[in-house]
Amino acid sequence: MSTQINRQVILTSRPTDIPQAEHFDIIETAVPAITEGQVLVRNLYLSVEPAMRGWVSAVANYSEPVALGGVMRSLTVGKVLESRHPDYQCGDIVTGMFGWQDYAAIAGNTVQRKVEDNGLPISTALGVLGINGVTAYFGLLDIAQPKPGDTVVVSTAAGAVGSCVGQLAKLHGCRTVGITGGTEKVRLCQEEFQYDAAIDYRHDNLDEALAKACPNGVDVYFDNTCGPISDAVMKQINVGARITLCGTASITNWDPIPLGPRVQRQLLVNRARMQGFLVFDYAERYGEAIAALTPWIRDNNISYREDILDGIDKAPDAIASLYRGDNLGKRLIRIANEAA
Repeated sequence: MSTQINRQVILTSRPTDIPQAEHFDIIETAVPAITEGQVLVRNLYLSVEPAMRGWVSAVANYSEPVALGGVMRSLTVGKVLESRHPDYQCGDIVTGMFGWQDYAAIAGNTVQRKVEDNGLPISTALGVLGINGVTAYFGLLDIAQPKPGDTVVVSTAAGAVGSCVGQLAKLHGCRTVGITGGTEKVRLCQEEFQYDAAIDYRHDNLDEALAKACPNGVDVYFDNTCGPISDAVMKQINVGARITLCGTASITNWDPIPLGPRVQRQLLVNRARMQGFLVFDYAERYGEAIAALTPWIRDNNISYREDILDGIDKAPDAIASLYRGDNLGKRLIRIANEAA
């Protein structure tokens, strides 16, 4: 094992906006040796998240920024090749924050979970049965608490989180309206993700389009974007509306904090609630969400899409590509086959 090469994607400079390929480099190191309590994981798929923009930013965030010269932080799914931890055996499939690299020597107690054989592709452990599905599950059901008959609006509705949110809302008896970008993603929302209505946010008059799609107002808004899209939705909220603030993808720079329409009046008049949501706060309950989501996916009640790039060389540009809207589905990078 020690003669093999471990390719690592490292952060070489600190972006002030969306990280580009130029902010990363790929280096080669030796495959690490493990010590007592550790496992050696051969990564199979690397995840690409919109949140990565915050993970590499120097602006204060919910986690420490990735260090310059450090391996890019990332959730991965991989196979245990060596184990010096009693809970893991060679051949186990595991997920965790193992980083953009071929091999990771990690403490057994930092493994997020062991992936059981459920008849679904291993890659789903990073998407619809991973951070994205779990985010949708708790962000909608715990935070927004939809009721049958509610109108639920979701931004980035064709994305890995938004598409799952919309389908969960339908399963709970709600009317769903998705906001997305482009004709193809509007089609996906309507035909694959079961939205009752879908709006292209580039519409000439977004306020008018929302009012038409939500004739009875908005009871739940799952906000992945912030910015002008959310400003338009806020004008439509009903008394008692619940808003899950999950992402701020439309804001490219938080220094200085951008000024825009104030939401306090709409929240006050409508006695509405807006709550920030981080899925990492639910780490101890991931199993609950995965157990609920799995049969829905197997029974085709929840559809999902994966957008898979091949090769670790695709990683440096993967975040920028995500923000360009190049993907249709959960963005993953495949760096080895499952027989590795």
